[in-house]
Amino acid sequence: MNHEDFRIGLEFYTATGRWRCTDIGTRTVLAISLDTAEITRNNMDGSLTTRKLTREQANQQNYFSGPPYGVVETSFDEYDLPGCMRASEYILTGGEGF
Repeated sequence: MNHEDFRIGLEFYTATGRWRCTDIGTRTVLAISLDTAEITRNNMDGSLTTRKLTREQANQQNYFSGPPYGVVETSFDEYDLPGCMRASEYILTGGEGF
């Protein structure tokens, strides 16, 4: 895909899974992973608790709703964008091309 192909809310695939575009910069695209969500909480005693949620669990708990998002946004630069495929194209081709 090219930079101009991205829109906020557009879902796409990379070799690492399914993503949703959350912001578009001059040369980069920000996106959240839609496959799983790793949630880390800072407890009152200073310890951290980490758990992994499936896509369904994270969606039910609104971690994919935003902004702000309950999951980390990842930056894709001009070198990453050619490795992206629209979700609709991925589904039609059965993921061919990855």
